[in-house]
Amino acid sequence: MEDTAETGVTGDLNANLRWPSTGDLQLDKAVQQWVDWDRNPWTRAQLDSLVEAGRLDDLRSRLCSRMSFGTAGLRAPMGAGFNRINDLTIIQSTQGLYAYLCRCFADLSSRGVVVGYDTRGQEESGCSSQRLAKLTAAVMLSRDVPVHLFSTFVPTPYVPYAVKKLGAASGVMITASHNPKEDNGYKVYWCNGAQIASPHDKEVLRCIEEQLEPWNASCWDEKLVDHSSLRTDPLTQINSCYMDDLTSLCFHRDLNSGCTLKFIHSSFHGVGHDFVQQAFRVFGFAPPIPVPEQKDPDPNFSTVRCPNPEEGESVLALSLLLADRENAQIVLATDPDADRLAVAEQSNGCGWKVFSGNELAALLGWWMFFNWKENHPDPVDTESIYMLATTVSSKILQAFARTEGFQFEETLPGFKWIGNRIHELSKTGNRVIFAFEESIGFLCGSMVPEKDGVSAAVVVAEMAVYLQTKKLSLNQQLHNIYRTYGYHVSKTSYITCNDPPTIQRIFSRIRNFDRDASYPKECGGVRIIHVRDVTTGYDSSRPDLRSVLPVSRSSQMITFTLQNGVVATLRTSGTEPKIKYYTEFCATPGESDVSQLEEELRKVTDALVDEFLEPDKNHLIRRFV
Repeated sequence: MEDTAETGVTGDLNANLRWPSTGDLQLDKAVQQWVDWDRNPWTRAQLDSLVEAGRLDDLRSRLCSRMSFGTAGLRAPMGAGFNRINDLTIIQSTQGLYAYLCRCFADLSSRGVVVGYDTRGQEESGCSSQRLAKLTAAVMLSRDVPVHLFSTFVPTPYVPYAVKKLGAASGVMITASHNPKEDNGYKVYWCNGAQIASPHDKEVLRCIEEQLEPWNASCWDEKLVDHSSLRTDPLTQINSCYMDDLTSLCFHRDLNSGCTLKFIHSSFHGVGHDFVQQAFRVFGFAPPIPVPEQKDPDPNFSTVRCPNPEEGESVLALSLLLADRENAQIVLATDPDADRLAVAEQSNGCGWKVFSGNELAALLGWWMFFNWKENHPDPVDTESIYMLATTVSSKILQAFARTEGFQFEETLPGFKWIGNRIHELSKTGNRVIFAFEESIGFLCGSMVPEKDGVSAAVVVAEMAVYLQTKKLSLNQQLHNIYRTYGYHVSKTSYITCNDPPTIQRIFSRIRNFDRDASYPKECGGVRIIHVRDVTTGYDSSRPDLRSVLPVSRSSQMITFTLQNGVVATLRTSGTEPKIKYYTEFCATPGESDVSQLEEELRKVTDALVDEFLEPDKNHLIRRFV
């Protein structure tokens, strides 16, 4: 029997249609559901035009599946459809989140939720991060849940920071971070300030499925936030507290006021400008020189081909040109939601050194431990401090830990795993002083269990000023670190694949390379000595052949350890249609022929891509550099 409550129609479906049937009963039902529920005129018009044009494949992709939580929450293109970001899916997601929070928090009505947003927007769908944040708030307010809604755009880490500071039950950040301008997202934080992970993410999705029909007209009322007594604006309090707490990361204020280094900052058309300027003042610096073309919010990201500073020199062009004109030594670039940081340094008048995420982590990890030791000389204190990294990131912190005696742990990719591990460690009296993911995501100290580009930017600036007093550049200190702890030469990149079945075939072939359930035996002529497949839970290096990292069946990730010391990983992105690859050569202290290490790594990396992914055969799109 047809579920009339779910479909919103009765009897013969075709008799109820207010538009021509597509000829596909399931698709007709999905279209009817959308038409019945959506009240946004722009997305309604989008869907009408697709139906009229007979764009059935496009309609199926938009309507016949739903978004799921990846490494950064829900993320998708804006526009009409149940697997797009729009008014209706944000309302549905928030209704599901509310239902789950009610199960978990008896005091939800006193704790409330935090809601923040970035500067994204799309005219053709009538969606902006601000509007979607107001609808998120409206759903909660319609159920008498207090909402701490920021009155303007904020960096992503401000939301989890506010969740902890205000004792909220949860937080929502409307952002797609560094994704293309077409995308937006819905990032959910738990009461511990960390992004939700299993089992919360699966339970929230289940609750969303049970709460698909918008409850009432209030859910669509973005003006509800303007007159509800349950809505507060936490901006002034949270910004003040954040900047006060930031002083805990300032170790050499006496040097900062006399700083002669000049810094350039780009906020990549996003939220970062005002907050980085304030952070510099807190540390006693003159504010960095902003890139004028990229200082103000622009949802079209009109001066860059993609709003991702991780792409390197090609997207940092305006920053580097300004730095040359101003004779500035260091460029700092935060991504549009200011949770990640790219850094470039002038190389003795011979161009610019753009640091990779792994290289910056080596510098920041060294810096945080160096200052920890200065203030905690007793070696016993060192045993209870930790550094964390995602498993696809450089092993340089592991080398630090082996030599210096602190603790190091790896997590699955995604800062949600790091954030939750920080919380678990804090319950046993342990402290994380630095954590990172190779995609330029850094957390200095433990102010907030999320990567933070604002604090990382000012910490890098102070480190550079300190090193200048020792007549060292950042790059020179990086090589000092490698000479002490061993060179860690790495390569991180990706290829694009817009066809999910192709990705499945690629990884299935890797798991059955020679015969059923047989992984590759070599890569580029070098023997593979261990394989870890987190998707299936297999690890050949363990006596029980079971991976220590949690099984993650919703994504693909296989790591190979080679006889020559190279570690290579292939994984699917949790936010974009990409297969990412990571290779690293971890040399022992004393091995100093960097060019030989780099050449050996290049050979393995090329073989990893060509032999295992077969880009030409599978019509994969190589990264544009």
